Amino acid sequence: MVSNFLQSGTTNELNAFYIKLFNDIPDLLFEFIITRDNTYQFPFVSKSVNEIFEITSEHFSDSDKFLVYNRIVESDRFLFFDSLLHAKRSLSRWECEFRVVLPKRGLRWLKMSAKPEMYDNDNIGFYGRVVDVTDLKEQEIKLKISEERFKFALEASTAGVWDWNLTSNTVFYSSQSMKILEQDSLDIFDNPERWDEIVHRDDLEKYYADIHEHFENKTPFYENYHRVLTSSGKYKWILDRGKVIERDSNGKPLRVIGTHTDISAQKEKELELVKTMELYSQQNSRLLNFSHIVSHNLNTQAGNIKTILDFIESDDEEDIMEEMLVSLRSVSNDLNETIANLTQLVQIESNANIPILSLNLSQYLTKTLDLIKHLKNYNEVSIINEIDAEACVDFNPAYLESVFLNFTTNAIKYADKNRAIEIKYTYALEDGKKTLSISDNGLGIDLEKYGSYLFGMYKTFHNHEESRGLGLHLTKNQIESMNGTVSVTSEVGVGTTFKITFNDILIEQKVKS
Repeated sequence: MVSNFLQSGTTNELNAFYIKLFNDIPDLLFEFIITRDNTYQFPFVSKSVNEIFEITSEHFSDSDKFLVYNRIVESDRFLFFDSLLHAKRSLSRWECEFRVVLPKRGLRWLKMSAKPEMYDNDNIGFYGRVVDVTDLKEQEIKLKISEERFKFALEASTAGVWDWNLTSNTVFYSSQSMKILEQDSLDIFDNPERWDEIVHRDDLEKYYADIHEHFENKTPFYENYHRVLTSSGKYKWILDRGKVIERDSNGKPLRVIGTHTDISAQKEKELELVKTMELYSQQNSRLLNFSHIVSHNLNTQAGNIKTILDFIESDDEEDIMEEMLVSLRSVSNDLNETIANLTQLVQIESNANIPILSLNLSQYLTKTLDLIKHLKNYNEVSIINEIDAEACVDFNPAYLESVFLNFTTNAIKYADKNRAIEIKYTYALEDGKKTLSISDNGLGIDLEKYGSYLFGMYKTFHNHEESRGLGLHLTKNQIESMNGTVSVTSEVGVGTTFKITFNDILIEQKVKS
């Protein structure tokens, strides 16, 4: 029907039809002519110009042709006219994206597309359209920002990212993945089987089992620890995680994405910890066995001594007395040997393989305070840290943490309820020795009464329900095992100060020996 109308309709009817059609199109349709004397004419502009530029079509029929130019964002004007001149000279399609600022709708993105044509009079005409692509451009910008964020996160992350397409049986590996494997090219991993080839054979069974379990929807995601062979010929431990993100109608996996992280350092520490625990277990077993032997020997020898003394008391014959004295000497020698063996064992067990590092005192104090924030009175404690931020001592990390922990918790535990708790930490050099003082304003200790056994085992000085009498004893042993010393000053009702004197030089000599 339309075809018949176009063939049979009068010129006026056709024009009316086209005008009506053009006016219903949301895009701006136009005819633009550049005359040979370089003037601009707009023979036709659709009514959509009211929406696109917020300019009435009548403005394009008078001399005010620069309203469009004034709408264009200043930084885009050069691009706009440069593309126009290029299209004019080459008679190629005029394509351009630019921004305009409209009185009502503000900033908008527009896309120009027009076909040039040379007329007989040397005028050049452009037939085209202008489309508002603001929504599309905003989505494009958001997508680009999102991609840049993802790219940055990917590059900043220590984890490598992989994307496995099971349909094509291809895998994408990020640059971090290749860095983990010490590889420069993706060519060696053009299919998943290449990855399987570098997995340590002892880890393959568990590796395949975990993958298949997830593929069968038995687990929400895949996770496996295994070793992979790098280009250097060495194995690295990685944590491999993945999740199926696409399945077919039958539940068959089509696409899997995931990460793998180099955990070699962590794994090495775990293995070292296992070895250390095994060593401690062996040492404890030896100590337990030896303690049993020593206990048995001491009891036996004590019984022998009692028997000999009983004989001496009941018989005054000279020969018997002499014989008993010889026996007593023998038992005494055995007892001395047993005690010497026990002393040697304790020394060996106490000093074997204790790691000594250069430790920042202020950092370890902060670490300790973080551990005790759960204490009920902690929020009432005023901490005064006068330790030099650069102050370091040679000490065992676990021991230093324990020392801080015990002295600090004691200061809180034995605080005076009648005043706010205050704990001060002071670092100084005294006679060339590094010292650390920990002072509190708590109950204080009667040193005249308790000073002689202050650091003894199971000794307590305040009727506190949590007192066990082990803390100070263990702390003193830890300090002294590092060749340091600890002293105390205290006044009842005023507070207590513990001073630790470190001996880094002696520690270094001990380590070297």
